[in-house]
Amino acid sequence: MVDFHQNKEDDERGGSHCGAKMQDMYQDPCICPDLGDLPDDISEYMNDDILRTINPDVLFGDPWLSCVDVEVTTLSDIPVPAELPAGTGIRQKREKRKLTSTTNTRNKRPRVTPTQHCTDENTPSKPRRQRPTGRTKTKAVQAEPTVTQGADTGSDPSSAEMAGLPTTPPRILHLHPAIQFITLPDTPHYQVVQTLRLIQPNTAATPTYIIVPSTSPPCNRHVPPLSPADGAVAPVQISSSPRGTLSDTASKAMTPPCASTISPINEMPTCKESPRPQSPAVLDIPQVVKDYIQEAKARTSQTCQYMEAGLSLTSHYVDVQVSQREILRSGKTANKFLDKELVAMGPTDRQKSLLRHSQIFDGSSGDTPKRYILLLGNAGMGKTTLIRKLCLDWSRDCIPQFDFVFFLDGKNLTSTEPNLSLQTILLNLSSFAPPCMDPEAVYAQILAAPKRVLIIFDGFDELRDYESLLQAQEKDLITSLQKDRKAPNYTVRQLYSAILQRTLLPGCTLLLSTRPRGTACQMLRRADSLLEVCGFTPTDVEAYLTQYFADPALGASVLDYLKNGTYLHLLCWNPGLCRLVCSVLEQSKSSEVLPRTLTGLCHRVLCLKMDEDRRNTHSQAEAQVQITVQSAEETQTPISRSSQVKSCQKNTRKSERVRTRSCTLRSRRAKNQEEEEVDEEEKSVSEEEDRTEERELLSQLSYLAWEGVKANSSTLPTGQTISDKLKAFGLRTGLVLSHHLRTRQTVSSRAQREEMGSGGRDTENSHSGDDLILLWANPFLQSFLAGIHLSMSRTVSDRTFLQTLPFHSAQKGRRRPQREELELTQRFAFGLLFYNRTELRRLHTGCTDTAFRDMVVGKQALVTKHLEGLSYGDLSPAQVLEACQYGYEASFTQGDGSRNRGGARLVAHLAANLPEILTFHGVPLNPSDVFAVQNVLERAGTEGRSFCLDLEDSGIQISGLRALVGLNNINTYRACIADVITLWEQLEQGGEEGLFQGAVSKLKIHPLKATQVCHIEHLAKLVNIHVHKRLSDSSSQSDSIFAEGVPAVKELHKLEFELGPEKGPLALTKLWELLPGLHNLQHLDLENSKIGDKGAEKLSDALASLCFLEVLNLSQNCIGDQGVMKLAITLMYLPKLHCLSLYSNVISDEGAESLAAVLPHVASLTDLDVKYNKLTDVGAQSLGASLRNCKKIKSLRMWNQCIPYGVLERLQQQDSRILWQ
Repeated sequence: MVDFHQNKEDDERGGSHCGAKMQDMYQDPCICPDLGDLPDDISEYMNDDILRTINPDVLFGDPWLSCVDVEVTTLSDIPVPAELPAGTGIRQKREKRKLTSTTNTRNKRPRVTPTQHCTDENTPSKPRRQRPTGRTKTKAVQAEPTVTQGADTGSDPSSAEMAGLPTTPPRILHLHPAIQFITLPDTPHYQVVQTLRLIQPNTAATPTYIIVPSTSPPCNRHVPPLSPADGAVAPVQISSSPRGTLSDTASKAMTPPCASTISPINEMPTCKESPRPQSPAVLDIPQVVKDYIQEAKARTSQTCQYMEAGLSLTSHYVDVQVSQREILRSGKTANKFLDKELVAMGPTDRQKSLLRHSQIFDGSSGDTPKRYILLLGNAGMGKTTLIRKLCLDWSRDCIPQFDFVFFLDGKNLTSTEPNLSLQTILLNLSSFAPPCMDPEAVYAQILAAPKRVLIIFDGFDELRDYESLLQAQEKDLITSLQKDRKAPNYTVRQLYSAILQRTLLPGCTLLLSTRPRGTACQMLRRADSLLEVCGFTPTDVEAYLTQYFADPALGASVLDYLKNGTYLHLLCWNPGLCRLVCSVLEQSKSSEVLPRTLTGLCHRVLCLKMDEDRRNTHSQAEAQVQITVQSAEETQTPISRSSQVKSCQKNTRKSERVRTRSCTLRSRRAKNQEEEEVDEEEKSVSEEEDRTEERELLSQLSYLAWEGVKANSSTLPTGQTISDKLKAFGLRTGLVLSHHLRTRQTVSSRAQREEMGSGGRDTENSHSGDDLILLWANPFLQSFLAGIHLSMSRTVSDRTFLQTLPFHSAQKGRRRPQREELELTQRFAFGLLFYNRTELRRLHTGCTDTAFRDMVVGKQALVTKHLEGLSYGDLSPAQVLEACQYGYEASFTQGDGSRNRGGARLVAHLAANLPEILTFHGVPLNPSDVFAVQNVLERAGTEGRSFCLDLEDSGIQISGLRALVGLNNINTYRACIADVITLWEQLEQGGEEGLFQGAVSKLKIHPLKATQVCHIEHLAKLVNIHVHKRLSDSSSQSDSIFAEGVPAVKELHKLEFELGPEKGPLALTKLWELLPGLHNLQHLDLENSKIGDKGAEKLSDALASLCFLEVLNLSQNCIGDQGVMKLAITLMYLPKLHCLSLYSNVISDEGAESLAAVLPHVASLTDLDVKYNKLTDVGAQSLGASLRNCKKIKSLRMWNQCIPYGVLERLQQQDSRILWQ
């Protein structure tokens, strides 16, 4: 028996709730099983033999046994005595205890008679063991009066008990309310471990733990060792409810199933190995919550089917690829742009990082599941569609790890009223949440199992929207949120921020979608998974066209027609643009010329939408007129019809009179014809008025689109008054969509729904509790309308227009990356200025044709002057790409597909002034970008210019790489080595020997800076091709091309290994293997790679083949004396080595002496750096003495804190080549 002293305040607080807790324990069979009668004097069982078998440090050092609410996972360290101690005399002591216990009746529960404990007189009593004489009583005896028990009857256990079968019904044990029993389940080695918390009245609360051993089993037992074997885990399961106030439903859901335990007075059952208890994967969920989950899944399945007009996920969805991305963890992440921090991936590496939808929430290689996931993708890449597909999969039980999925829209941030709580924002504002009949029970289940909750954030246009929500909140607000989550006192922004910062529901999984541009200092610290939507592959484009066009023959012809229009086919890599291309192909006639630019595509889509709206409006007007005529005819009464019959009979009698009036009828017909001509004129005038009104409405929408681009918002501004006519026009044309924000509490009970008269279903689909906002339907059309405003609005002055042009700062490396919407708007503005003026006139109103022509010509001259004044050598790679895009948009924007003269002039100027070393390093190149660059390079080739291309870290596809490498005016190129090898394999399989030979000879990899493990792996493959002189073991067609190896490997003179101390060791093995193949390597930089002595030994073996090595940098590599000794021997076989750096290693005097011994034999060495090592004056003097025999060495740096100042100063006076720094 061991006492544990705790704080008096904790015990008093725990004792105040003791009675209530014990009342619950009495009624819970899992907490208070049949324990039988406990002996009066427990100390008899705790003799020396028993105590010697118990390790107090292991047993009572456990935090669970120290009254801490933690979960015990193993009890294998607690040994059990071989047999139960026997004794007598307990009954006499119990009778004596009855006489002395009457003084404390006021602090006890009413005594229960022995007959109340057990009515069976044949129930055997537990064997007794007499306490040794002379032993003093322990604290257990002093605390014993708080336990009241009845006397046992009988003396010997029955045979049934020996077999582990109970022979009597369970007996009720009445204890003092201050006693708490914690019973552990049965295990193969332990019977029962019980914890008693005994509190004496009017004394300090001191918990007492009593260990009750079991009796000897009747069969052969396996005696466990005193210490468990390595890796052994005791199969014990202990579950407890977490602290906090929960509803009864949540508490019951959290209570695990409890198996009945064996009474300490009963014997163990047969010694059969019991199975290891398994923790339940899912907590018990109340039926009302299960019903809500099923309703949520049904509503999600119904809502997520819709994609856009006429399309659904079931019939038109194409599974886009999702890749796992990594970020460069170099330096601080503050104020860094996410798109610059992402590790660039080529198509070959991207294929290896692709994830299935079921793997999005799983950890890599069975690690902890991802809880903070960031889904990246540019405009139109299908982020929202992918999220809807994930929700649809959840509704079909394809994502079983989540019970709840909540979809929170970023557009809800427009609501600023502080009338929400976490419960209402999840159950009411979530887009797919159905009406809840019991929100308290559902909310309690959410709090009880947050790990089974997925919260999706969508509708955020940029990373900065998340960054603003991740700013630190006030402490008072955080405290209030954590204290009372149900209080409706918070705004949407405060609750969103609390969820994103893990203040609320910290265990849930978050999925956030956004575009990759912008600062992400807060996001990079929190996200544990970065995913990117990759867009459509050529196979995906074909699948989308097949699903879009119901007729297979039509789909096949459209695909062939699309492949002929090369640029449109390349635009289809973006799912949003692919949808626009399909709409144009669906409504275009075979005689029409397809658009050849992005500006032409969006202009065609806009014209088709306006024409369709015009036809629908005209047909609706005619239908209204017809309905009016029919209604007028139907209102005729029977009396009027009878009068018509009578008049007809009267006219028949007077036929002669009608003939005489024929001349009058002819004159009336002529008059009617004149009236019809007047109607036609009025109709044409009315149509012209309608077109004018249409252009005026389009101009207003264009202004609103430009305001949205400036504000980086896809929502029409709510602060400005938008006329009903403008709203109707935007909704009819499909340029604008209406969105319902769920801002009020939905009906939460069946009775309330029935009161509304809909039976529940209509109420769910109604938007009576929603606010209506207007959204731009397509980001490309929004930017196109903004470009219309910039290029053709009279309100935009030349000065304002010039300030919105790209390259305004025109300083390399100092320009902040622009937002995607602004870049698209500038691109459309360029294209519209050089577009067909007749087509542009349909989009503009308010001035004469002459004034419109003068305005367009003036802005064309302004743009041309701006671009011709740029110094293209000072532009960044991203700006060079933009210039190529603008030049292409301006040159192919005529209605018939011909070149514009002004645009052709811009392209000619651009081709003549591009730098010869054209780099797109680190700039993502999609297929349409490659086509624009190819157009400029082809134009430059006609003027005799040639270029060296740098396409590293651009993610260019294999088809684009092939198109650029195949140009005749490309002298050399750099690209991802893995993608280059894939291109070679495709060219070899296609039999294109000429292009294959050019792709091999043009490749350059010097100098090579390896910053990722994959860079070394790719280099190893290239070196393997160089050494074996063939592309693969099964390939023999390339033997002639690789007869002398790979020229790029032969010309590699500098290799920088910059993976750092974390990733460096992962690639060292590959590095040691490939180094012997780099015979012409002159510069090897392995700084801060932590190769150690073993790595130095491996390096020394590889250096023997590098006879042209001149510079070797081994700084900060933890190289000691053993590594230096091995390297020193190799240095003598490097005849051209002139610079060796061993800065900041762990070289001591022994290593210095080995270096000093070989320095005279390294004839070409001129610079040696051994600063910041562990040299003392002994090693310094050895190197100084050796330096006298090295006439070619120009500098020796060896300062460190271990060398006395006087020694180093004296050595420097003796030889001036010894430097301090």
